Amino acid sequence: MIHALSDVQSKNIGKDTNIWQYCVVLKDAIIGENCNICSHCFIENDVKIGNNVTVKCGVQLWDGITVEDNVFIGQNATFCNDRYPRSKNPNWKLEKITIKKGATIGANTTILPGVTIGENAMIAAGVIVTKDVLPNQKVIGKY
Repeated sequence: MIHALSDVQSKNIGKDTNIWQYCVVLKDAIIGENCNICSHCFIENDVKIGNNVTVKCGVQLWDGITVEDNVFIGQNATFCNDRYPRSKNPNWKLEKITIKKGATIGANTTILPGVTIGENAMIAAGVIVTKDVLPNQKVIGKY
């Protein structure tokens, strides 16, 4: 189901995926099967989302982000793909983020550029993730 009040330009949307109102999904984004993309989300072109993923309200997934299967991303989680952002910078460098299978990203978490979140890792709400998280690791507070 793609809500009538969303702007989904991609044809790469898997079966039984729901995209709710006020979402924007750009044309080259890939979203797997049985996903739930809640309202007010933005998904850029170079984004790959696996199967059975939940993306809660207010999340923006920028170019260079890969989300593997069975991942939960809490509301207003923030992802950064540029370590030194400047307006109109022609020399900016994309730094990719990978969220491995089964990981949970808590609400209002910030994931900095170049980070990999390991399989089944659990990131608590409000954490600032500055480095890779190991598989099955639980992260609470500043990391």
